Amino acid sequence: MPTVAQSSTETDWVSRFADDVIAESERRAPGKPVVVASGLSPSGPIHLGNLREVMTPHLVADEIRRRGYEVRHLISWDDYDRYRKVPNGVPGVDESWAEHIGRPLTSVPAPAGSAHPNWAAHFKAAMIEALAELGVEYDGISQTEQYNGGVYREQVLHAMKHRGDIDAILEQYRTKKAPGKKSQKPVDEAELEAAEGSGAAAEDDGTGSTGYFPYKPYCGGCNKDLTVVSAYDDDTTELTYTCSACGFSETVRLSEFNRGKLVWKVDWPMRWAYEGVIFEPSGVDHSSPGSSFQVGGQIVSIFDGVQPIGPMYAFVGISGMAKMSSSKGGVPTPADALKIMEPQLLRWLYARRRPNQSFKIAFDQEIQRLYDEWDKLEAKVADGSVLPADAAAYARAARTAAGELPRTPRPLPYRTLASVVDITAGHEDQTLRILSELDPANPVTSLDEVRPRLDRAENWISTQVPADQRTLVREEPDTELLASLDDAGRESLRLLVEGLDSHWSLDGLTTLVYGVPKVMAGLEPDAKPTPELKVAQRTFFALLYTLLVSRETGPRLPTLLLAVGADRVRKLLAV
Repeated sequence: MPTVAQSSTETDWVSRFADDVIAESERRAPGKPVVVASGLSPSGPIHLGNLREVMTPHLVADEIRRRGYEVRHLISWDDYDRYRKVPNGVPGVDESWAEHIGRPLTSVPAPAGSAHPNWAAHFKAAMIEALAELGVEYDGISQTEQYNGGVYREQVLHAMKHRGDIDAILEQYRTKKAPGKKSQKPVDEAELEAAEGSGAAAEDDGTGSTGYFPYKPYCGGCNKDLTVVSAYDDDTTELTYTCSACGFSETVRLSEFNRGKLVWKVDWPMRWAYEGVIFEPSGVDHSSPGSSFQVGGQIVSIFDGVQPIGPMYAFVGISGMAKMSSSKGGVPTPADALKIMEPQLLRWLYARRRPNQSFKIAFDQEIQRLYDEWDKLEAKVADGSVLPADAAAYARAARTAAGELPRTPRPLPYRTLASVVDITAGHEDQTLRILSELDPANPVTSLDEVRPRLDRAENWISTQVPADQRTLVREEPDTELLASLDDAGRESLRLLVEGLDSHWSLDGLTTLVYGVPKVMAGLEPDAKPTPELKVAQRTFFALLYTLLVSRETGPRLPTLLLAVGADRVRKLLAV
């Protein structure tokens, strides 16, 4: 097995965490696989904020695998959590689902029309598919199966036996509210729900009028967790509870009873100890004073375990959206992101920022700039001019320890592809004709060469660009505008039309459209721009856009001209 001394010399955050995790694993569990963990609650759409809960340990685990170590990345599906509320904006769900509040997520019906057996399975499915596309290797653990299968029975009995010790720890952090004063919410509700994958639902800590019990049964009558434990015998393990929802009451032997779970602030540290977790990040709400991560750091010792190391991760936003909250509906998921961007780009967004740095994922026009940035990075990697940390982020985005992710054979600029499919409305023959003319010396001969990036760009145009921002080429010339042009305006159009045939490529048309205002100013076509010349160019571009698409902005003009076609351009610009 490699030693810590063989660790990477890269200066990126992933390598530094990998060094720490390897050292800690060899100290705690020498010779055993390194264990990192994530938790996801399928209480609704698992959004891009939740994805940071997975990507942070994934990137660290993948770096450790690259160094030759065996790693287990556990993803606990917190599908035995209670159903807290009916999320907004979920298709096939209405207020009738409120009757299931308090039941395990695996006991709640899936949204109407779903092919999945229950609520949890429905929302897990999209995430499982997205993680496969992202190249995330993990061991999934269903908490429903763990609890119902009695896997944690000894841990549950141990927690009940030591309930006084647990209660004493929790008591240090309990605070009383002033009369009439609302308790302070976490700084960011989105982060609460992003970290909810660790089971951080609005769950009590087990304290009731009958004393403290860290175990919450699901009712044998209505299967809800609105139960109150009134008695427990350590010797016989007999537990008595009553349901406040339906009035059902029973006494069971906890040594034989599997229909319930430990309350969250006990459940999480129990799992750390049971699985031997070395590394697990936590959301900002879990890292505040009195949070489950801080309290868990003390409770884990009751289970003879040690708290994992791991960073607090910051907020992930969406361009054009204030914040993500799965309770408010319509939040973008990893599956949504992968419809408009390739896996490499999405991985890169998480890899290039330290966990404590917030960032945004673009669903608006910003995605074009992000793709430009990615393509420039790829070019720097190819020519060797890339900085070490940037090279590391690129490598983590483009491939995993298992190999390179599938990629577009000929990755043309995303903004170019988006412009073309916008203008052609996705018509494949027209799209291929335009793409083949971008570079006549090396033409695209099949759309397969530019897939899947082309498909992502087409999805972005069709799902994210408002109708009033789509490009519609005029059918007939704007005769009124053409007639109103002065001699200089007419001459500029004549020069452009005259140069179409000799400049019919992306680079050639770029030279032409920027060169016409230079010639009109008495300069050479390759003259360097001046402030006055830039004003003239903007005025000329606005005129072309207006004559071609009836507004003053649009796709890059060279791409637009190629898409429209030389004959149609001549028709629309004829003076």
